[in-house]
This record gives sequence, C-alpha cells and structure tokens, in this order.
Amino acid sequence: QGAHPMAKEKKPTSPAEGTAAKQRAIQDQVEAKEAAKTPASKKAETGKKPVQAGTRRQPENPLPVQHQEKPGHEHELDPRPRYQAPDYKGSGKLQDKVAIVTGGDSGIGRAVAVLFAREGAHVAIVYLNEHEDAEETRAAIEKEGRRCLLVPGDVKDATFCDGAVAATVQAFGKLDVLVNNAAFQMHTQSLEDLTDEHLQETLQTNIAGYFHMARAALKHLPRGGCIVNSGSETGLFGSKQLLDYSATKGAIHAFTKSLASNLLERGIRVNCVAPGPVWTPLNPADRSAKEVAKFGESSDMGRPAQPEEISPAYVFLASPVCSSYVNGVVLPVMGGPTG
Repeated sequence: QGAHPMAKEKKPTSPAEGTAAKQRAIQDQVEAKEAAKTPASKKAETGKKPVQAGTRRQPENPLPVQHQEKPGHEHELDPRPRYQAPDYKGSGKLQDKVAIVTGGDSGIGRAVAVLFAREGAHVAIVYLNEHEDAEETRAAIEKEGRRCLLVPGDVKDATFCDGAVAATVQAFGKLDVLVNNAAFQMHTQSLEDLTDEHLQETLQTNIAGYFHMARAALKHLPRGGCIVNSGSETGLFGSKQLLDYSATKGAIHAFTKSLASNLLERGIRVNCVAPGPVWTPLNPADRSAKEVAKFGESSDMGRPAQPEEISPAYVFLASPVCSSYVNGVVLPVMGGPTG
C-alpha cells in the first residue's frame, strides 16, 4: 500500500485517464503524509455483533486486508460486492424507460443499473476509465434482457456531460431517469493536509458533476421524469477525516431539495438516497489495508451494507408507480436511525 509515483504512470490516453492519474497522485500525497506521521494508538474493538436482516446472509467483518489505487476496481475486491439481488423480482416498474447512471460501472451504481434493467429500463453507464468493471456491468444488464450503453469520461467536464446525455438520447431515443452517483473520496487527517488540488477534485466531481449532468438531462427529461442523487450519511452527520467529501454530500442534499422545488411545476421529481457504509471500490481506494478490514463495523448493524441492499431504494424513487408523490426527500438507508 505504498506510494505509486506519477513517474511510473503511463502517459494518459484520454482526459478520463488523465483524471484517474490525477486522483492517484492525490492518493499518493495523502498516503505519504500519513506514513511520515507517528502511528496513532490502536482504537478499542467495538465488540458489536453484526446484524443480518435480509433474505440472505451478507459478508461480515473482518474483511480481508486489501488496498487499491484510485479510482478503484470492483473486479479486484475480496469479497466481490453483491449487486445481483437474486431475491428481487422485477415487475415492470420502469418498463421501457431510459436511465443514465453515473458511476455505474461498480458499487451502488452497478447495483442500481442492474435493478433498473430488471424493472424494464435500458441503461447508459457513465464512468471514468474502469473499463473492465463497466463491461461486466453491461453484461449483467444485457442478461436482464435490456440494452446498455457505456460512456467513459469525466463528469467534471460539462461538455462531456452534454455529450453523454446526447449519446444516450441518440442510442435510445429518449431519457426518463438520471441517477447522479459518480464520486471522488480521499480522506485527510486534518484540514491543513487538504491541498487545493484535492479539494477541487472532490468539489468538481461530487457536486459540480451533479449540476453538469442534471443541466444536460433537463433538455430531454419529460413530465414524469426524475433525478435521483446519491447523498451520504456523512452529509447528515459529518466525518472528521472526510471534510471535503462530507461537505459535498451535504451540498447534494441541499441541491436535491432546491432542484425538486425548482422543477416541481414541470412534473419532474428530484430525490436523494443517503447510504451508510457500503462495500464498494470507493473505500479500499481511500483507506489503508488494515482499516479496510474494519470498514463498516461501527455502523448500527455492525457491518457494511452490500450494494444490493441499497439499490431497491433507487428503484422506489425512480418508479412513478411507487413514488409519484415523493419529491425533495433525502432517504436514509443506513441500517439504523438517523436522529
């Protein structure tokens, strides 16, 4: 889990590859600073027994010790995140709808895309440069009998976002649902350690990217269309080592409520899902290998959620037969109470 100097990086072949290299450079800086500091004293074990409340038993802590370079890859995770939700039966809630899911190559985005397809939607996947993961997501969507479009690129770029929406409409003829889910996360021990480059990567990806995609989508979303944003428990409670990330998630919650009011007269709903800890590539590409082994154990359920435990909330908010009177909400899916 040592540093990976930029000198060893291959020359970027696209803007998205350049962004991935920039994210790895930020990761290197954070890890180098932490390696130079005196190790913190070991925290006491929580002693919390993991809770299982679903139709099948989910993985529990300790997770295998592991660490990844950014942007992280689902096919390298152990255990592989569960996204297939085998006990979820589709019933046409999104029949013949067209959806865009940013960050849809892996994690929550992949799980959402698969359930959307199971409910009858065609799905466009916007992702940075995790091509192997994206192809696996495409195969899972096509297995559900729906079509999938892969659109690699950087949501920080407003021109790319315009093009991603245009490509989706050209491929499928329309757009009904936008899921804003792409994110950058990298912890720092203190505000002084948060560089300007790191701050801007988080702000421009996590909140500006949502603005870019929503603005592009609104040219095509019809009355009855909707936007579902990915928030976070960190946007409600904060996180002392995710200062910038938490701030963007709080901004996403406010953006959701504001845009919901703004678009109400147009019949376009805007809502948000705020998950707790979820086993995705975002976290092993943020924390040290030893910390990853304990990821999620401090949650009320004593374990991280699997993506398939979060994705049904997105189906609910996207489906007009389920939530036509739900607008401007931040729906917590955290495994426990929020107040």
